[in-house]
Amino acid sequence: MSESRQRATSANCAARCLSSRLYSFAVSAMPQCRQSASRANSCIRGVLTCFDLLVLHLFSPMTRRSTPQAKIDDSAFPVRVLICVPEMGFGRWSDALHEWLATRIGRGNYAWHGGGRGGTRDRIALYFREPDAASACLTAFPDLELADGTCLPGYSSPYLPFGRSEDDDTVCNLYNQTTTQEAMRQLFKGLTMTDRAGNVAPGKVYPDQLAPIVRHDGNSLELVKARWGMPSPPSVLKTQRDPGVTNVRNLTSPHWRRWFGPAHRCLVPVTAFAEPIKGGNQWFAPSEADTPMFFAGIEVRGWTSVRKVKDGETTDDLYAFLTCAPSAEVKSVHPKAMPVILTDPRDWETWLSAPIEIASKLQRPLPDGALALVDAPAEAS
Repeated sequence: MSESRQRATSANCAARCLSSRLYSFAVSAMPQCRQSASRANSCIRGVLTCFDLLVLHLFSPMTRRSTPQAKIDDSAFPVRVLICVPEMGFGRWSDALHEWLATRIGRGNYAWHGGGRGGTRDRIALYFREPDAASACLTAFPDLELADGTCLPGYSSPYLPFGRSEDDDTVCNLYNQTTTQEAMRQLFKGLTMTDRAGNVAPGKVYPDQLAPIVRHDGNSLELVKARWGMPSPPSVLKTQRDPGVTNVRNLTSPHWRRWFGPAHRCLVPVTAFAEPIKGGNQWFAPSEADTPMFFAGIEVRGWTSVRKVKDGETTDDLYAFLTCAPSAEVKSVHPKAMPVILTDPRDWETWLSAPIEIASKLQRPLPDGALALVDAPAEAS
C-alpha cells in the first residue's frame, strides 16, 4: 500500500471513530437538554453529514483535483451518479457500499467525491468508467436516492434544476386516439381479449384523463380504461396532491422498477401524438397511413392518492408510457426525447410478456422516416 493510501486509510479510520464518538456524546446529552432536543438533533445530523463527506473524500480513489486533472478524470469516468446523503448520514451503511465497489467494480474503475448541495440536501458523486458498472451499483443498492445531475443512459432526474419551470422539458403530454374497440380486438387475433372499457370515445387524451389500454387480466388480455399518470416519486411531491407522472425513462429507478414486470406492462393505443412548440403543438403520425401504433406503457391498479384536492383521496387504475431518444423527425421539434412507440405485433408481444432484460431493448426511437409531421387532428364531434 502506498504511503498516501496509508495516510488516507488512517485518516478515514480516525474520522469514522470521531464521528461515532460525537454521535454517542450528542445522544447521551439529549436527556440533559430536552428543551433543546430539536436543536441537538439538528446538530447531530449536521455532524454526521460533515463527517460522512469528510470520510468519503479521504477514502475516494480520486481526492483533491486540479482543474486540468478534473477534466482528465471526467473523461476517464464519464458516468456520474449523484446520490442524496441520508438525513442522518450514511453511517456504517457506507462501509458496505465501499466494500462492494472495491470488490465488484475495482478501485481503479470508480471514484467518489462530494457532490455539493442540491436544494436542501447534501450529495455525493460516484463516477464510473462504464454505464454497466453504474447500473450494477444501483441494482445492488436500490435504496440509494438519486439526485439531479446524474449522467446515466436511461436515467431522467426526478428533480428539476433550479430556475426551470415544470413545462420546460414536457414530453408528449397530449395524444390522439381514434382506433375503434373492434379494430383493437382485431389487431390481437388469435389471443383472447376481454373488452371491459365500456364506451371509448375517440379524441384527444390529456394527462389525468381516462383512456384505453391493453393489459393482462391474469389469463389473457383485457381492454380497459385507466387514468394517465403513474404515482410520482415521493421525493418530488411538495404537498399531498399527486398529479401523476405521464412519461417514464429511467429503467433503473427503484421507484419504477417494481412496475417493470410483465404483469404491470401495457400497450396504449395511439393514432397521433403532439410535442409542444412555441405557441402550440406539433403533431406526429405514421408516415404510412393506417399503421397501428401503441405506446409501450406500464400500469398499476387500485392506487389510492389525492389527484385533485377537490376530490380528496380516490382509488384509480393508472398508466404511463416510456420515452427514449428522439427520431430525426421528432428531434427537429423536441431534441431530448420522444415516446417509445411499437408498430410491430412481435414487439407488442415482447413488451407484454418478455423478461425486462429483453423487453427493455424496445426502449428505442422509431426508425427515421417512420413518422411524419401532420396537422392537428380535427376535434371529435
